[in-house]
Amino acid sequence: MRVFGKMRKGTAMENKDIRAALDRHWAASDANNFDEEHQIYREDAVLEYPQSGERIRGRRNIQASRFAQPNKKRFTVRRILGTADLWVTEFVLTYDGQPSYTVSIMEFKDGKVACETQYFGDPFEPGPSRAQWVEPMR
Repeated sequence: MRVFGKMRKGTAMENKDIRAALDRHWAASDANNFDEEHQIYREDAVLEYPQSGERIRGRRNIQASRFAQPNKKRFTVRRILGTADLWVTEFVLTYDGQPSYTVSIMEFKDGKVACETQYFGDPFEPGPSRAQWVEPMR
């Protein structure tokens, strides 16, 4: 397990600033504004996709890898939770009309993202064995 620093309790101002930066980041991601989208990262940031076994080092490489993707992307943020140096965003990432339920875990250092890990989950049909206890979310 990788740890960039000790978790510390963030001040209200630090949390407010990071939350505002996250809101700008996800709005820019949805708008395909690659310059604004990547302002949140440190120059030496690391992006990891554990499901595909990929690691990308450096803000410029992260930006270039996303710019090179041919898919039309949309981001719908469901919620953002965090404090101090650890923030989690749950969102739906839609590639060419296909939704993927996504979690982004961002570790901050000096107010910028030092490491981001993203996990993706495809939608699936509900199981009939639990139908009597569930309510549809859509």
